Amino acid sequence: MNTKLTKLEKQWILYDVGNSAFILMVSTIIPIYFNHLADLSAVPAASYLAYWGYAASIATLAVAFSGPVIGTMADGKNRKKALFLISVLAGTICCAFLGFLSHWLIFLGIYVITKIAYSISLIFYDSMLTDITLPERVDQVSAQGYAWGYIGSCIPFVISLIFVLGYESMGIPFSAAMIVAFLMVALWWLVLALPLLLNYRQVHFVSSDSLRVFDSFRRLGSTLKHIYRDKHVFWFLLAFFFYIDGVYTIMEMATAYGEALGLDSSWLLAALLTTQVTAFPCAILFGHLSRKFPAQQLITVCITAYLLIALFALQLDTQGEFWFLAVCVGIFQGGIQALSRSYFARIIPPEKSGEYFGIMDIFGKGASFLGTMLISIITQISGDINLGVGSIAFVFVIGLILFRKAARISGQ
Repeated sequence: MNTKLTKLEKQWILYDVGNSAFILMVSTIIPIYFNHLADLSAVPAASYLAYWGYAASIATLAVAFSGPVIGTMADGKNRKKALFLISVLAGTICCAFLGFLSHWLIFLGIYVITKIAYSISLIFYDSMLTDITLPERVDQVSAQGYAWGYIGSCIPFVISLIFVLGYESMGIPFSAAMIVAFLMVALWWLVLALPLLLNYRQVHFVSSDSLRVFDSFRRLGSTLKHIYRDKHVFWFLLAFFFYIDGVYTIMEMATAYGEALGLDSSWLLAALLTTQVTAFPCAILFGHLSRKFPAQQLITVCITAYLLIALFALQLDTQGEFWFLAVCVGIFQGGIQALSRSYFARIIPPEKSGEYFGIMDIFGKGASFLGTMLISIITQISGDINLGVGSIAFVFVIGLILFRKAARISGQ
């Protein structure tokens, strides 16, 4: 198999580089800034973590309800690019606007809108995978997307970090530094989306002359019935709901968790930057390993590793332990994301990729609903932050059991 990437594959990968800058900000700078705004309003630490978790859950629910219908609409001829453009513009404009907000509740509201737009853009983006490459190349291309997304997103992040951490020496207020950071990430996200927007052509589509929402609901209902009959796809999606929910919970809540424990912000950001750098070669490695080992085996290894990571978080209380955790997450993060995306792309009808990837979002793709709610509720009830975060081990156990069932059905 030719391992050299085509021009269109590279342009598809570029969007991963662009949007990953925002999601890295979600895992690092945005929670710190929200913590700053919450402190100005005297919001307690435990409540701050809970509010952040609730915001992430609301964004996920919104995508879960709207994503499948929007994805179904995108499967019509020549619709995917236009809807992708709308979601990218909505996300980047709201991202740029975040830096100008000073009230924690308004900030949280605009953040939810930004996260929804980002997640919906990924439905279209992921579904483009069947159009921009061949079935035998999906593992490699998907892995390359995540890999370059991890390392490429570090560029605007490091520049933003210079402003956020060095604003005093520059003689500018913290609020001005945040404006620069948000504007830079928004511009990076938008500019790197342009090559794909200019050159993507929808190859697989469903014949339809209508954009009516009713037709999308009807076709979606038919597809859901088909998925239930296709036991392999059904059990994979059920497993995916749990294990990927845990993965995104860790990504979403890591910095907020460290902040709530009282760990130093600069160390937290450096540790999470290390996660990105570690994830780059490891994602590529998993892409190469997929040529020698079945994807089911590699995904099982990744889920098990995340289960151990969640259990380790039960006793985490030092900077060094957080750093160790960040490296461990980086090793397996790219592999489980890339292989899940490419594995799903191979087992679905390519002409319905938007619809199916929209359904995939119900099961945890956009963000983390179950995990963030679990952390928020247990933290508030018990008052123990470590217990709240460690509780997501539960979702990995369920995800592992269900995924092995899906693998048995497929004969792997």
